[in-house]
Amino acid sequence: MGIEIEDKFDVTAEYDIPDLSGLAEVVGPKSYQLVALYYDTPDLRLASRGVTLRRRRGGADAGWHLKLPKAKGVRQEITHPLTRSTKIVPAELAELVRAFTRGAELKPVAQLDTRRSVTVLFDGDARLVEIADDRVKGTVFGVEPMVVRWREVEAELLEGGKKALLAKVGKRLRKAGATPSASSSKLAKLLEPAPLPKAPTDPGSAGEIVVAYLAGQVAALLSQDPRVRRAENDAVHQMRVAARRMRSALKAFKTVVTGTDRLQDELRWLGAVLGEARDLEVIRARFGRALDGLAPELVTGPIRTRLGADLLGREQEAYERIKDALSGERYYTLLDTLDALVSAPNLGKAAAKPAQERLSAIAAANWDRVTKAYDTAQAIEDPERREIAMHDVRKAAKRARYTAEALQPTLGGSMARLAELAEGIQEILGTHQDGVVAQETLAKEAEKARQAGEDTFTYGLLVGIERGTADRAHAEFPEVWAETVEAVNKVL
Repeated sequence: MGIEIEDKFDVTAEYDIPDLSGLAEVVGPKSYQLVALYYDTPDLRLASRGVTLRRRRGGADAGWHLKLPKAKGVRQEITHPLTRSTKIVPAELAELVRAFTRGAELKPVAQLDTRRSVTVLFDGDARLVEIADDRVKGTVFGVEPMVVRWREVEAELLEGGKKALLAKVGKRLRKAGATPSASSSKLAKLLEPAPLPKAPTDPGSAGEIVVAYLAGQVAALLSQDPRVRRAENDAVHQMRVAARRMRSALKAFKTVVTGTDRLQDELRWLGAVLGEARDLEVIRARFGRALDGLAPELVTGPIRTRLGADLLGREQEAYERIKDALSGERYYTLLDTLDALVSAPNLGKAAAKPAQERLSAIAAANWDRVTKAYDTAQAIEDPERREIAMHDVRKAAKRARYTAEALQPTLGGSMARLAELAEGIQEILGTHQDGVVAQETLAKEAEKARQAGEDTFTYGLLVGIERGTADRAHAEFPEVWAETVEAVNKVL
């Protein structure tokens, strides 16, 4: 797996690669003959999302390549060794595009025959930038195959290079007559998938802003799907956040986009599926840091195994349950519903109103929910029930934060400030809650250790640390709340 950063240029058949000396040591050109077979669903679901899946022969990197877009000019590339079959996509790669194919069969849709001339810039043994001059013959399969020919140049940043050097290479290529390519890939130049449908909202309306935000979160969720399947760092967290942000937005903007109760339930389900692994990941890392902070003589018994390897095993089991859920019809149906949400949402009367007018009121109303939840909690006399009710304050603060963040690009700095203030409330309540949960987990693990005849001294130390953390957050909260309320009143 790697991150591909490159600039692509269209050039004429007579184009001459300019002199690149002075930038670095120039090696090449060296020629290759490449044959790449591209796979997609019959309706080009991968191409419509900017995803490419190919089997390539020839050159220095023959094999299967899956490229997933991350940003303009940046793609994540996942490779697999070349297999003999041209009909069957390796299961590992087919699994990674399930969020896009949703069970549809992958078949060859096009072939690219490329005569490539490669020049590489070096600094000693370090490879900095590769310039590929490609003469391409593209064939689109169908009842009557269509053939297209063109020439293009790619400048790709290699492991030893820096973006500044890539920019200098691009400048010389443009000065010699190259023009930045309008296509993100060779396949995009060859195929023409139907564009993703867009919702019919009025420019500057509340509907336009809300649907655009939801579309961004759908894209974020889809982009994390392959990373979650590979158990990449922070992927579960980012996918869960996207689901939470959408659910929060659907609640906050229910007068703008209507009829989403069922969808909110399904997003809650997805969040719960992702939550088990994420929570285990967080608490395992938390205990690891706490143990590392203790003097070695205070760490007794096999506590690192119980709070490390044992929790990791449970986390890995949770990942397997995630993979099962992400390969099921319920998940595919959820993704179909999300596509429909951003292409043909049910818009309420508020959607047609000017964004500034309607959305400012929604942001204020969501902060009012925080204060009402706080007043309700403080009115409860029983301490245990009051603490439970304070969890509702945290949830309301998170929703107010997400709402303000969604509106920041439209409403400006006041929403950035509101999001910051709401996050402060969310975090201090979260610190208290996390400390309480950690104590409960430690108590359960200590009991297992006690029954196994193990020394439980260190568990007691950790419980004390967690109790101190939770108590400090509890004691600091009234002052933080008062300061936050005062600051919010200046913003809204």
